[in-house]
Amino acid sequence: MDGRYSFEDFIHIVERLRGEDGCPWDKKQTHESLKPCMMEEAAELLSSIRIYEKTGNAENMREELGDILLQVMLHSQIAKEEHLFTLEDVIHEISAKMIRRHPHVFGDGSKGKQEEAIRADWEEIKRKEKEGKAWIESPLREVPKELPALARASKVLKKADKLYGKGNSFEENAGCMEKSIKKLAALQPDVDRIKLQELMGDILVNLSDIARLSKIPLEQILTDRIEDIIDQCEPAEKP
Repeated sequence: MDGRYSFEDFIHIVERLRGEDGCPWDKKQTHESLKPCMMEEAAELLSSIRIYEKTGNAENMREELGDILLQVMLHSQIAKEEHLFTLEDVIHEISAKMIRRHPHVFGDGSKGKQEEAIRADWEEIKRKEKEGKAWIESPLREVPKELPALARASKVLKKADKLYGKGNSFEENAGCMEKSIKKLAALQPDVDRIKLQELMGDILVNLSDIARLSKIPLEQILTDRIEDIIDQCEPAEKP
């Protein structure tokens, strides 16, 4: 024993936190109440990756990955208490999924395939996995509402284009975007609020489609631009 905690130790720690003599906060948590925690922890992990890229220091990333793991452990422990599934079930399912979705790695004669063929296999395997799943309302509604709106828009548009041929070309979107911007510029201050909202929605959707077709991460671009605005508004701290 080198004094370091193991994965098994961590399992027992979470069990104790949820146990009879555990922490009041941890004991009262549910899948629903933990949703904001997972969203915040995911955002903090993304922040830690940015910090690492900027400074080369991975300490914060290591900490935030631990916080994400805690969320997984809490949900798994709650599910175990509810007789839904266990942590072992979660580990088994993701392991089976990775092997199933990577036949070019784990065998079946498809080794050596090109990336395009591998991607096609991946999509076909995913499609078969989802057959008969009662919770999937429709292919487009499968894209989670919980995603940031710009990211969800790109995913919905991509899937709509692929499944139903509803996507537009870059030129069509750019032309539509230009018209929308001209209309927005021509609006008067007393314009009907509902009309303004509809127009702004059209502009955002068109931007999302242009970004999708150009393989540009619109959500990240907006995040970076916000950081630029903060840098411009707030003077750098003096050493």
